[in-house]
Amino acid sequence: RTMNSHGKGRILLILFVIVILGAGAFFLLGGLNQKGSDQKYRKMKVERGDIRSVVTATGTINPVVTVLVGSQVSGTIKALSADFNSRVDVGQVIAQIDSAIFDSQVEQARASVASEQANLANARANLLNTQANFVKAEVAVTDTKRTWDRNAQLMKMSAIAQAALDTAQANYDSAVAQRESVKAQLEVSRAQIESAKAQVERAKAALKMAETNLRYTTIRSPVNGIVISRNVDVGQTVAASLQAPTLFTIAKDLTQMQVDTNFSEADIGRIQKEQEATFTVDAYPERTFRGRVFEIRNAPQTIQNVVTYDVVIQVDNKELRLKPGMTANVTIVVAHREGVLKIPNAALRYQPQGARTMVAAVSKKGDASSKPEAPGSSARSGGGRPGGGRDPSASVSRFTDGLNLSPDQQQKAEMIISASRQEIQEIRQKSKPEEARVKIQSLIREKLKGMLTEDQKRKLDETSSSPQTERKSGRIWIVSAEAIAVPVSVVLGITDGTFSEIVSGDLSEGTDVIVGETAKNNQANRGTPSPFGGGPGGMRK
Repeated sequence: RTMNSHGKGRILLILFVIVILGAGAFFLLGGLNQKGSDQKYRKMKVERGDIRSVVTATGTINPVVTVLVGSQVSGTIKALSADFNSRVDVGQVIAQIDSAIFDSQVEQARASVASEQANLANARANLLNTQANFVKAEVAVTDTKRTWDRNAQLMKMSAIAQAALDTAQANYDSAVAQRESVKAQLEVSRAQIESAKAQVERAKAALKMAETNLRYTTIRSPVNGIVISRNVDVGQTVAASLQAPTLFTIAKDLTQMQVDTNFSEADIGRIQKEQEATFTVDAYPERTFRGRVFEIRNAPQTIQNVVTYDVVIQVDNKELRLKPGMTANVTIVVAHREGVLKIPNAALRYQPQGARTMVAAVSKKGDASSKPEAPGSSARSGGGRPGGGRDPSASVSRFTDGLNLSPDQQQKAEMIISASRQEIQEIRQKSKPEEARVKIQSLIREKLKGMLTEDQKRKLDETSSSPQTERKSGRIWIVSAEAIAVPVSVVLGITDGTFSEIVSGDLSEGTDVIVGETAKNNQANRGTPSPFGGGPGGMRK
């Protein structure tokens, strides 16, 4: 019995030790999994490279100049001298309308001109006849006046009767009246001549109109180009009573094309003339075509309550691959940075469990560590304005993004920023915030130009003329030396949808940033299974 009791005791002791060791191993491994291993995180490195911010839209390819050739007269198409894709020159006959009716109108107008010219000649003859009658009337007046004067002298000598004197006076008065009548007829004849001249001019104008309509029956190309559309056939009747019907559509020059795109009002503020644009078409999906923004039209277009604006992109088409009407998928580069730090956007989306608690703990730790620093000392995460304790390197990065400064240039730039703090402070005190921002940027950029190369100056000028990119703050997470996730605040620049530019922040090239967690760790976060079975924490269900 004693031996059996000792055996049972040993067995129980061994089982107890196994349980204790198992539980310790479980909690130890669980703690290491939660704290001491960084294999639960998926990480990517901070890179240095180029980044482009773009906006996209669809558009339609069109010729730069398109001429609609119509007809100003009605009639039947008698002949066609051009077809689809025909090359035409200025003045070349491309269609003929039946001109029989217009030929008759011209002949009728010419006859009217001849008739009116005959009437003018008749009026001139009448004028000559009236002028002769006027001369005859003048002679009669002179003769009767002389007779009357002679009879008046004879009457004084009582050589004639009173009746003879009265007759002579009546003949004179009658001659004077006849002369006035002929004079009036003379004015009428002259007026008839002017009227006949006007009728001749009217007939000539009618003839000119008839001849013009006759010329309009011959349709000629107004430009050098290519026929891209023909809308009539031989025998078809065209009616130009209300508006000129379109017979042909001619593209003046297919080697120069334009893409008419519709960009939304949210993107239009970032687009400027001369920006680089690329696009693809379904006909050549493997090829990328390039162009530049030529015009941003102010006329809005509302499609399904979405306001868009037409952005015209000019494109060279020397190979004639692009055809009118093709749909283009357009991408416009609105910002471009070279040689900048960039992180994957997945790192900005990642947020571990208990993130708020971790951020608060790091903030308290940072506040405690910053208290012993002397006033005016710089801090990487300092939050003042230039002149108030900002890290000079962070201020420099605001003006020199993408310039690839050498270490010597970086040091000189920081010295320039530090030396300009007093001027910057005075500008902020005397100007409104927006005005002060513009003045400070102009001041710093001018001072930095003295230490830059020609290529860097060009990039700086391009950055100055381009729209200012709105900078946003963000937070990413890195793995500390203790293998735990630590937040890092950063200032973000432009983004291409996959990577974002780092303007400032406590990061360097090659730093690992957390972009997610492994599937094993996600399961651990939901609850670590007990080696003894049951639910989380070893509790049996």
